[in-house]
Amino acid sequence: MSARKAEQFFSSDEVARIVAAIREAEAGTSGEIRIHLQRRCPGDPLALASKEFVKSGMEATVCRNGVILFIATEDHRFAIYGDQGIHAKVGDDYWAAIRDALAADFGRGEFCEGVCRAIGEIGRVLKTAFPRECNDVNELPDAPLFGSE
Repeated sequence: MSARKAEQFFSSDEVARIVAAIREAEAGTSGEIRIHLQRRCPGDPLALASKEFVKSGMEATVCRNGVILFIATEDHRFAIYGDQGIHAKVGDDYWAAIRDALAADFGRGEFCEGVCRAIGEIGRVLKTAFPRECNDVNELPDAPLFGSE
């Protein structure tokens, strides 16, 4: 990963690909997926992912089925945090598998591709566990969030 500002880590084309992946993943589910990027990770990445999850209002989803992917670009650390509704259905082993696949992608320098693959896999599971109903709405924006660290 590069030492660029978090806002510059992905090109505008890559951000568009990530947003498109989120929209596609959310198309058949009530679940919500967000990406949070910041330069530094002062502490445990999972704890920071949880903090950003709450800070961005993701715990307010109706089914508690939001997922945030936290990436610290300069510190080369990341975490995936799923709210209680989705976590109850998939468990720790699922998140570990997503984390390990994403780590392998990042190790090959496939940052955008890895994020898009992770989003697609999470979306697949959300569609099964929380299929979209006729009154579902996109509860949160799809654009990446950027931290101040």
